[in-house]
Amino acid sequence: MVSYTKYYDNSCKIFLSSESIYTNSVMNKRNLHQKTVSISWIPLSTSVAFIFKKPLLFGWSLFLVLATIALTWLGFQLTTGFVDNLTKPFFTTAPATESIWGWIKYGGWQSSKWLFLLVSRILAFYLAFLTAYSLSAPLYAFLSTAAEKLYSGGAFEFDDGFSVKGILRDLLEGIKIGLFGIIVTMIALVIGFIPVIGQISVFLLYTYYSALMFVDYPSSRRRWTLGQKLSWIRQHGNQSFRLGIVPAAVSMIPILNVFLMALVFPLFTVHSTLNFYTIEKSRQRVPASGNPRPTH
Repeated sequence: MVSYTKYYDNSCKIFLSSESIYTNSVMNKRNLHQKTVSISWIPLSTSVAFIFKKPLLFGWSLFLVLATIALTWLGFQLTTGFVDNLTKPFFTTAPATESIWGWIKYGGWQSSKWLFLLVSRILAFYLAFLTAYSLSAPLYAFLSTAAEKLYSGGAFEFDDGFSVKGILRDLLEGIKIGLFGIIVTMIALVIGFIPVIGQISVFLLYTYYSALMFVDYPSSRRRWTLGQKLSWIRQHGNQSFRLGIVPAAVSMIPILNVFLMALVFPLFTVHSTLNFYTIEKSRQRVPASGNPRPTH
């Protein structure tokens, strides 16, 4: 009788232990699935439709397109004019071609002229655009806030509202991102001369920097520092790449980049704001994520 009782007790323990292991396995798989699907993504087409459905967003976006084109074009003309005046003596007088060595120098002069022209125009565009970006930062911050408020509805978390202090804060954040962009541009200018790998690296730099510019608006409203914004970009590398790849590609189109960038910037401001809001809400619902959340 005692032997039978021990056997029965041991069998129950084994059964309960197996059931517990099975239950934990199922729960772990369910939690893993929840963490995987918790971060949803809003397609670009949805963001476009959202802008056209909201007159405030559409009207403000149109105004920002015109303002960005005007500021960027003005800055581009001033920058290229200044650079051309500095380099005019060198590039207006071609080397003599009276000998073989003269033709070699002439070929090097032509190559350096076209290379300088290409690099200086790209650099001038980014400097002009970053200046326009910094000056118009409060306007884009308003667009981002309006988009998040209209999208989130009653769940919108209010901040200090429209104030002179808020405008100055937005300007300061825009200048910080702009100065950081100048550093990125300088790095891109150096590594861009490396064949193949350099061009790929430059494109990736501009892609993630573009994502940083757009994430700056909703994150600045939450009083995030530049370090926290960069941490968010690193933690969400896939989403950041999707946010920045189109603007980065557009910025590299000669001549048309000024106008195309002005067109896509308000759109991606709204698009990035909606996805930033969605990702942050998902992280709040699933706090046990693998990455530490930036502190506000």
